[in-house]
Amino acid sequence: MLDDLFVASDKGDGIEGDEAGARPSIPFDYLSVADELHSGRIKVSAAEYREAGADLASEFAALLEHAKLALAAEDPKPEEKLPPIDPESIAAELGLNQPKSAADFGRMRRSFAFTNHPDRVAPHLRQRAMIRMQVANMLIDEAKRRAVAGARR
Repeated sequence: MLDDLFVASDKGDGIEGDEAGARPSIPFDYLSVADELHSGRIKVSAAEYREAGADLASEFAALLEHAKLALAAEDPKPEEKLPPIDPESIAAELGLNQPKSAADFGRMRRSFAFTNHPDRVAPHLRQRAMIRMQVANMLIDEAKRRAVAGARR
């Protein structure tokens, strides 16, 4: 199926087989996409978007309430210690209590996702992992906003 998307380059250039490289059979022009986006023909309601982090406290409250409801049905094994979902524990796990530069946040996000992403945990822990990732992303985004704002001063 993937082979259908690519066509071999011209064989007249003296390069044979895979060495010739493959070009996509579907033309794609980045400039035409950018022109289309800037043309104004695509309408997006401003009501659908808001300033990121404008109401972080209510987002955390809603996320934690949703987490409590979702995890109420979770049946943990008695010997298993479940990872915490509270923001303070996740912030400590991320190391957000120490000052960071803006460049450290991407590394921090990838490192946390490597060990906590829902696709990398046991099936019975996936709901909890999803919540932990959401909380971690919100904490990292807020810390990054604060770091960038502090650097501007």
